[in-house]
Amino acid sequence: MRTPRRRIAVPLAIVLAVAAGPLLTGCVGQVEGIIENVTGGEVDLGGQSVPQDFPASVPLTDGDVIYGLSVNNADGKVWNVTVSVADATALDTIKLELEDAGFATRLEGPANADGGTLIADGAEYGVLVAVTGGNDGFVANYTVTANPA
Repeated sequence: MRTPRRRIAVPLAIVLAVAAGPLLTGCVGQVEGIIENVTGGEVDLGGQSVPQDFPASVPLTDGDVIYGLSVNNADGKVWNVTVSVADATALDTIKLELEDAGFATRLEGPANADGGTLIADGAEYGVLVAVTGGNDGFVANYTVTANPA
C-alpha cells in the first residue's frame, strides 16, 4: 500500500527533475542520485529524448522533446516527457490522440488560452497532461504511470 509520503515524494521528485533538468544538464549524475535517494528507486534523466522504455501505447503529440525522464521504485514506474507545442489548443489534439489510442479522457478545470490539464485512463496506463505557456512558448508535459495489476 502506498503511503501518503511516498505518493507525494515521487511526483515531487519528478517535478523537481523536470524543472531543474535543463538547468543542470552538466550535473545529470548528481541529480539522478538525489532523486534516487528521495524516491528509493532508479532514475533515468533522458535529457532531450523520450525514455527508451516509454510505453508505446501512449501517444505523444508532435513537437520537439524538451525533456524526458523515468523513475522506477518499489511502487512502480513513472515516465515524464515534455514536448513543445504551438499553443494551448494542442490540448484538444492531445485529447483526441489519447482517445484514438483507447484512453478515456477528461479535462480537469477549464482549458483556456493559457493552457489546461487532462487526465487519461487506459487499460495499462494513466496519463496526466498539462499544457502551459510562458515566455518561451507552450509545452505539453506528460506524466505516465502504470496502472496497478
